[in-house]
Amino acid sequence: MPFADAPAESDTEPPEAADAPPEPAGPAPEPRPGAAGPGTAPDTGAEHTGTAPDTGAEHTGTAPDTGAEDTLDLKLTEELLAPVGRERRRVATSTGSASCGELLTDPGTWPGATTAAGTFHLVPVVLERDLALISGWMNDPAVAAFWELAGPDSVTADHIRSQLEGDGRSIPCLGLLDGTPMSYWEIYRADLDPLARHYPARLHDTGIHLLIGGVDHRGKGLGTSLIRAVADLALDNLPRSGRVVAEPDLRNTPSVAAFLSAGFRFSAETDLPDKRAALMIRDRTYRDHL
Repeated sequence: MPFADAPAESDTEPPEAADAPPEPAGPAPEPRPGAAGPGTAPDTGAEHTGTAPDTGAEHTGTAPDTGAEDTLDLKLTEELLAPVGRERRRVATSTGSASCGELLTDPGTWPGATTAAGTFHLVPVVLERDLALISGWMNDPAVAAFWELAGPDSVTADHIRSQLEGDGRSIPCLGLLDGTPMSYWEIYRADLDPLARHYPARLHDTGIHLLIGGVDHRGKGLGTSLIRAVADLALDNLPRSGRVVAEPDLRNTPSVAAFLSAGFRFSAETDLPDKRAALMIRDRTYRDHL
């Protein structure tokens, strides 16, 4: 598309040349080296065409389409995150656990929640201490069908380590019931997660992932009690978060039912890269009514 319309051709005759050119007033002074002559632009090595240079983009009067979706920004700037990431990596390397609290508060400092099954606590994962237990749960066929982390311990270790050495937007935790580890949780900033590309995220949305380890703890309504407890803990201890969100696989009907019974509302079905999910939301505003 041209930048501007070309000038129309004129219907008039060009003016006749004068009978004789005027006598020159004298030799024109030679231009100084490196300087443009009077009335001309300096020669930059580019042709002067009278039009703006062609950049390869059409001028349409609208902002270019960058392909970005209208969602919250998923990444903080490198300048802001670099010091945080360096410190977390240093602590994780020396202790094998996450240095929580930069983007989320440390769930290990949250008080216990009283449930019908006992007192429940979240404790951040220490890889060397907890890897064998969590990897064993990941290799349970009922869990592996949805988490897809079955295999040697290194598979689970890589998954957890990426969070421990990250910038603090996701914190892996063990769930302890009366002091006994029996579940695995990930508390994360949903507005900074790729999930935010697939729903209308709000600033400081908190996300949760979970699995109940061991068949003895399944099928008794325990998941509902713990989901409600963790959602309440998040809202109580993350005052800037107005919602807790989750995205269980639509095929996992017990999980979807547990979230509904725990006070979450079904918001939408959404296609994620690895599954079709049910978007579940628990709002701070309505938590006392659901």
